[in-house]
Amino acid sequence: MFCVGTLTGVSPALHDYPVYGGQAVRYLVGAVLLFAVAQAFGKGPVRLTRREVFFLVALALTGLTAFNVLIVESTRFADPATVGTVVAAVPIVLALLGPVMERRKPAPRVLTASVVVVAGVVVTSGFGGGSPLGLLLALGALACEAGFSLLALPVLGRLGAIRVSAYSAAIAVPQLVVVGLVLDGPHLVRVPTTSEALALGYLAVVVTVFAFLCWYTSLPKLGADRAGLFSGFLPVGAVVSTVVLGTGQPRLADLVGACLVLVGLAIGLRPARVREVSSPRRR
Repeated sequence: MFCVGTLTGVSPALHDYPVYGGQAVRYLVGAVLLFAVAQAFGKGPVRLTRREVFFLVALALTGLTAFNVLIVESTRFADPATVGTVVAAVPIVLALLGPVMERRKPAPRVLTASVVVVAGVVVTSGFGGGSPLGLLLALGALACEAGFSLLALPVLGRLGAIRVSAYSAAIAVPQLVVVGLVLDGPHLVRVPTTSEALALGYLAVVVTVFAFLCWYTSLPKLGADRAGLFSGFLPVGAVVSTVVLGTGQPRLADLVGACLVLVGLAIGLRPARVREVSSPRRR
């Protein structure tokens, strides 16, 4: 999640590049690399069931394609701060729905922790302004962000993190190409400049390959509710990347928000570790 947050510091290099074509290129390169990693670790392609195909297509459509579309379009009608604040509520959504999909009750302490994490993100992002349409699009992006995790849970058990990452990235490519052709027409892609190529490479290698593998490896181990708490590191990654790249300086609100995120993580993760240790003894 920290790595995903760093895309904010890299994105300015792509301001003049076609949005949806750039995302398609990013996921195409990421998918090629992920399939290479899968082959190297003996996790090559397998025969997918209809159920797995459904969840993978839905995952790519919501968590990758629709999420990017809604984020871009929502910022046309609402301030980026407003959009970011709405999407930052994903820990609460995962804390409520994650346990339901795993057939257990939501943990009150994790719910409390998610509220603290969201508060930290809100402090960091701040509130902006915008129209009702912008807010509606941001809520759609929030639902898609939750789908990125919840729709992966049913297939991670058999396919594993590498295959789910590779399949979802590959499926998102034609989806984004279609969106790009509709919205951008023939100007879907072009030869990138050096800085644009470096930015696309970073998005493909770090924000797609590395971050996807980390997330989908941790998701079944932590559960969607506790894993969702770590989305609080998105703004932390954004702040650090802007400082490193020289595109911004941290404010007091950034530091206070980061501290609240850490407090939320401490609340949400500590009791979970205790349960994991004691559970085998009860059995």
